[in-house]
Amino acid sequence: MPKDRTRSKPSGLPIIHPFAAGIDIGSRFHVVAVSPDLCDEPVQTFQAFTSDLQRMADWLVATGTKTVVMESTGVYWVAAYEVLESRGLEVVLANAREARAVPGRKSDVNDAQWLQRLHACGLLRASFRPGRDIAELRAYLRCRERHTDYAAAHIQHMQKALTFMNIQLHHVITDITGVTGMRIVRAIVAGERDPDRLAAMRDVRCKESLETIRSALVGNYQPEHVFALKQALALYDFYQRCIDECDVEIERAVAILNIAHPIPDAPLPKAKHRSKLPSDPNFDVRTAMYQLAGTDLTQIHGIGPFLALRLIGECGTDLSRWPTAKHFTSWLTLSPGCKISGGKVLSSHTRKTSSRITVALRLAAVTVGRSNTALGAFYRRLAGRIGNAKAVTATARKIAVLFYNAMRYGMDYRDPGADHYEQQYRDRVIKQLHRRAAQFGYSLQPQDSPA
Repeated sequence: MPKDRTRSKPSGLPIIHPFAAGIDIGSRFHVVAVSPDLCDEPVQTFQAFTSDLQRMADWLVATGTKTVVMESTGVYWVAAYEVLESRGLEVVLANAREARAVPGRKSDVNDAQWLQRLHACGLLRASFRPGRDIAELRAYLRCRERHTDYAAAHIQHMQKALTFMNIQLHHVITDITGVTGMRIVRAIVAGERDPDRLAAMRDVRCKESLETIRSALVGNYQPEHVFALKQALALYDFYQRCIDECDVEIERAVAILNIAHPIPDAPLPKAKHRSKLPSDPNFDVRTAMYQLAGTDLTQIHGIGPFLALRLIGECGTDLSRWPTAKHFTSWLTLSPGCKISGGKVLSSHTRKTSSRITVALRLAAVTVGRSNTALGAFYRRLAGRIGNAKAVTATARKIAVLFYNAMRYGMDYRDPGADHYEQQYRDRVIKQLHRRAAQFGYSLQPQDSPA
């Protein structure tokens, strides 16, 4: 139990959280600091073993601590976060950029005390941390993403081995991991060298002729290059199996989340995207997302079924954590910055980020820019005026706002089309011209016929 003691008079900034603690996270040990008013020894060091984490939680509870702040240092904070959260403590995960200590205060003890002081004064904001079910889904999705990246690297290794053997397979087929490509690669690894037999494995959907494919398969089959191809193929197959295992866990996690979400009464609208892409999970993602979100997110141009799954996996289904769409896009670092000094705007650039969903939304914006939609017209108009990079950011922000409104308020998206958007833009320009002319004492009249 915390000792009864006369609380010292606060100096400087007012104390918002008097029962706050700060933890300096390390790989081998953690330094914990509480208010000097809570115990005689306000700074303690605990090892990073699980038993020590439990002892750290016991000590914090015994001192009467109610809220704890820690920096997001690597992945070392995860175990401490989960142990403290399970003990009923409010755990705040602070961005290290916002918790920088003043110069000259660099030590583990000083860092912990500095975090505790900042948190006690209410100067630190908590980073977003989803609930347990969403965190589990997010972990599976991120694991799948890593396996996909590893598999893609081994596709490049296969391509390199084929190039060493002067097998021009990539010039005659679109994708070496497609039906035709994998048949031929597996046959080469199995020992087949006859170009006629290899070309006969061509799928009927291939555009190139049988003779062209045969010419591309006449190669210099050196044993070291065949060995490299065999190794790359084995690793590619291994990661494909890992991806399939991730898909099973993702489907199970989504099914658990859908238990609390009834199936919408309205039927699922007609799909705007291809039914299934090769990289999509091995289950009906669109139907599962329709039940989970309560609306068809794929009606938003740029958001396919798998991107909708990734967005929900990172943000969750309850977006009330962000009061408005502006807060949400600011969290995604898609909104303009605001650096003002002396009444002068110093910079309005967006902040740098490594957020997965921000990157995914930017890629979606590039795809939307080539479509005949209102979002596509918006992208092309901005790209011609301010450049492609800023147009991508602005379009990604619009997609994020549409996603927020769909999840928060259940709003359905209906695309008005590129022509409707262009007409609205034309009407705005004409209205501005009339207003400017009126300011100078003129009036504008439409021209009846061309001069």
